[in-house]
Order: sequence, then structure tokens, then C-alpha cells
Amino acid sequence: MTAAPTASPTPSPSLREVIGLDNRLPRLAETTLVMIDFQNTYRTGVMTLEGAEPALAAGARLLAAARAAGTPVVHIVNDGGEDTPYDIRADIGAISPEVAPADGEPVVVKHHPDAFHDTDLDKILRELGAGTQLVLAGFMTHMCVTFTAQGAFNLGYRPTVVAEATATRSLAAPDATVIPAATLHLAALTTIADLFGPIAPTVADLTP
Repeated sequence: MTAAPTASPTPSPSLREVIGLDNRLPRLAETTLVMIDFQNTYRTGVMTLEGAEPALAAGARLLAAARAAGTPVVHIVNDGGEDTPYDIRADIGAISPEVAPADGEPVVVKHHPDAFHDTDLDKILRELGAGTQLVLAGFMTHMCVTFTAQGAFNLGYRPTVVAEATATRSLAAPDATVIPAATLHLAALTTIADLFGPIAPTVADLTP
């Protein structure tokens, strides 16, 4: 006897929908771009991310488009200290050359997943005259991108995350099963989209 196919679950409305927040994507020219942890850390060694190179390429396209549009850009780096994969004094922790800061683009050093926590990021954004619209991209989707989106939301910003310009890695779940990087990446984007801000699938979605 053939079992009946299992019906797909019906998704719940997002928290953004429930409380009436706008899900329209902004134009890149009307935002401030925050490039999160595009460091060599994630391209080699123990912290190598699945999809890091395509995400970095998308980040480079996003950065070029922002500069062409006159969009302010802020770079974030995570400093984990000497002899770690996040040592910003060494090549392993440097921002990848494809997305290196241009003269005048601020670089914020952080020590926590949320780039707003215990940093001058909020102050720098205000000094740049940034409005509430931010565009976020970088590494890792489930960690610093998610928590920076949350930090931005908590401070009254409206963050939008560019999905193709983010990536993460496979991890062991508490039940010892392996969560593939693609699944964790999608879950993190879903978490962000539920409340913190909309998701732009590609760079092109912000540059009509």
C-alpha cells in the first residue's frame, strides 16, 4: 500500500507582516553599505566557508555599484587577537583585496558578532549622515551578519541583507547531525527576514 504524500507545512506570516513593517527593497543609492568581515580568514584554513568565493565576488560587485552610486561605505573587521584566524595584524585577518577599503571609507574593528556592540559604528553612520536604510553583506550569514542585522534593527535602522554576498559553513547540531552550510545559510536569512529586515537575493535587486 502506497503511503499518501506528506503535505508541505503552511508557513506562518512573518513577524514583519504581523506588525506591519515594510518589506520593499531599497535602492542602493539611497542606503549606506556595511561590508562585514570580508576577511581572508574565511578563504583558507580552519574557517574556510562553503561559497566564500562566489559570495566575495558578489560583495565586490556590490561594493563597486555602491561606489558608482555615491553610496557611503563602512567596512567591518573582526579582531580575534594574535595567532588566531582573525588576527588583523596578519594577512589571514586582513580584508580581502577584492573588497579592500578605498581612501576615506571607515573601517570599524569589532570583537563581537554584532558590529554595533562596543564599537563606534552607530556614531560613524550618524557622522556620515546615513539615514535608516542600511545594506549588509559579508561573513558569516548565521553569525555576524545575523547579529549585526539585529543590532541595526534594535537601534532603529532598517537593514537589508544581500543573500548572494553572504556565506557560512556546515556545523554540527546539538543532536550531532550535520547542518549543511546551504541549510544554515538559508535558515539565517529566514531569521533575518522574519523581523530584522528584508532580504535582497542578488546585488541586481538593489540596482534597477
